[in-house]
Amino acid sequence: MNYTNGIGGPTQNVPMTETSALASTNKAAQAQQSSADALTAGGSAAVVDDAKLSATASMVAQSLSESDVRPEKVAALQQTIAAGTYSVSSADVADKLMGAMLR
Repeated sequence: MNYTNGIGGPTQNVPMTETSALASTNKAAQAQQSSADALTAGGSAAVVDDAKLSATASMVAQSLSESDVRPEKVAALQQTIAAGTYSVSSADVADKLMGAMLR
């Protein structure tokens, strides 16, 4: 803490971070005190939190829970690779590479 006001008289300069911390501590203490006062006075100070998902958020959550893997197709590809009969057209590979590079 600093004790000068630029004119020569002593003043207390509290940095902004300390002031903010003191203010938030005071607010929290006041909120706790008012809750305690309400409970001791016979009132109920029940705080209820409520959260609702939008339709879009529900669809996103549902799609994340489902798998994109198609086990039938994976099994068929594994069998053709294991048998050595899996082949890919070089033209298809070239097209995919060029498309990816042009993006």
